[in-house]
Amino acid sequence: MSLLEAIILGIIQGLTEFLPVSSSGHLELGKAILGIETTEDVTFTVVVHGATVLSTIVIFWRDIMDLFRGLFTTSWNESKQYIAMLIISSFPVIFVGLFFKDEVESLFTGNVLLVGCMLLLTGALLSFTYYSPKEGGPVTYKKAIIIGIAQAIAVMPGISRSGSTIATGLLLGVDKKKVARFSFLMVLIPILGANCKEILDGEMANSVVPPIGLIAGAIAAFLAGVLACKWMIAIVTRGKLIYFAYYCFAAGVIAIASHFLV
Repeated sequence: MSLLEAIILGIIQGLTEFLPVSSSGHLELGKAILGIETTEDVTFTVVVHGATVLSTIVIFWRDIMDLFRGLFTTSWNESKQYIAMLIISSFPVIFVGLFFKDEVESLFTGNVLLVGCMLLLTGALLSFTYYSPKEGGPVTYKKAIIIGIAQAIAVMPGISRSGSTIATGLLLGVDKKKVARFSFLMVLIPILGANCKEILDGEMANSVVPPIGLIAGAIAAFLAGVLACKWMIAIVTRGKLIYFAYYCFAAGVIAIASHFLV
């Protein structure tokens, strides 16, 4: 992977992490278009995901600070309850990561057909939000675990993490602004955990992507992620997810067609 390719893929990751079009799926499609040989080395994917998490922290730093301040009280306040729901929502994806890591990594091998099919599934899920309740309520413990299950399913390349979690929340009757905030904050725990595990296991040192490529990709993903995160919050608030459903349908059909035509 060249430096330019790393930057391009980083930008793709940063933009599509928050937009409901599947960052992992677009990374696989980007690799296929650029002709990058795919292996089961997912270090680059983990690193650029970690960079977009940093962009989440930048955008939501006030919210995160408020949650931390709420921890240093004796009462079981809203901040502690919210953090508890974030932790609960991470259980399904952590379970998948711990017990099905090899199976998940085997999916990231440039399987354009799989990505195309999963993009169609993402498009269908986003379409359903058109029928979601107009007025929503807060996130609850039950809804948090269901949204967490949606996040775990989104480890499949082509299924959007933000799209699946936000759509699931909307269909469960959660307020638009509240589900967007919860969706973006809930990713902090599993992604930071995955990055820490990569470092502790020493897998980054064995990556086929050179360090300069990892750094360049991470910076590109961070900058693109800051822009996309702000954009996505506005999009969810205005209820414009249906347009991304059309995009996912089109991208899915093109990906599937390219698999059979190439």
